[in-house]
Amino acid sequence: MIRDFQQKAAFVTGAASGIGLAIARALASDNTRVMLADIEENALYAALADLKASGADVRAVVCDVSDRAAVQRAAEQTIAAFEKVHLVCNNAGVGIGGQFEMIAPNDWEWVIGVNLMGVVHGIQAFLPHIKAHGEDAHIVVTASLAGMACPPGTAPYNASKFGVVALSETLAAELAGTRIGVSVLCTSFVRTRIATSSRNRPQRFGGPVKQTNAQLEALVQAGLNPEGVARRVMAAVRDNDLYIFTDPEHRRTVENRFGQILAAFDKAANAL
Repeated sequence: MIRDFQQKAAFVTGAASGIGLAIARALASDNTRVMLADIEENALYAALADLKASGADVRAVVCDVSDRAAVQRAAEQTIAAFEKVHLVCNNAGVGIGGQFEMIAPNDWEWVIGVNLMGVVHGIQAFLPHIKAHGEDAHIVVTASLAGMACPPGTAPYNASKFGVVALSETLAAELAGTRIGVSVLCTSFVRTRIATSSRNRPQRFGGPVKQTNAQLEALVQAGLNPEGVARRVMAAVRDNDLYIFTDPEHRRTVENRFGQILAAFDKAANAL
């Protein structure tokens, strides 16, 4: 857990826009040194220039989080720049939709590669370093409300985000009693560029694809302000909260899911 962000160092993925950039701005305003990481080079260096102009101590590294070696190199650069890293925000994410039977294998591989394995790569690259320096630290993982309840038409995204919640809960249990906190962000629609995330799709996953989903784009643009989400993240890190929710109006959706689970346990008990 981190109570005071002053002169701490952070690594943030998906930092060229959206939630990642908002978190980086919030950290920089608290005098935290930040390494911005993103696959989108032009947007990344534009974000870097903008933050530097505000006086922030920031650096940038181009990084495809689905590539374990690339994340390891980014971690090495971050540690070389700041010596000690205290906050790791595994935020990069992508999405693609469609009916289950129509989703191609490389769609699955891309979404799982970024959303789930990207988090695994980030944690494994930094956690030994964090344990070694022994100071207060925190790991933040961006999941989604889709990691708590499953909307139709986004099977790879849902599966990846459920996985992210599961690994966050596991990591929190493993680190209980240490100076390292864990938080998982479960938000609904936020004004980001996720609706067009296929613009950055690597060639090994089929390359960039033009996404045209007017309904999704409308939902995203009507979503929360990323800056407000970043403030919730900062508060949750200070409070060492495991779960970070931003949409209390969706509580009933999660309650309904757990209600079905509890009802199935009751049915099992009555069947014995």
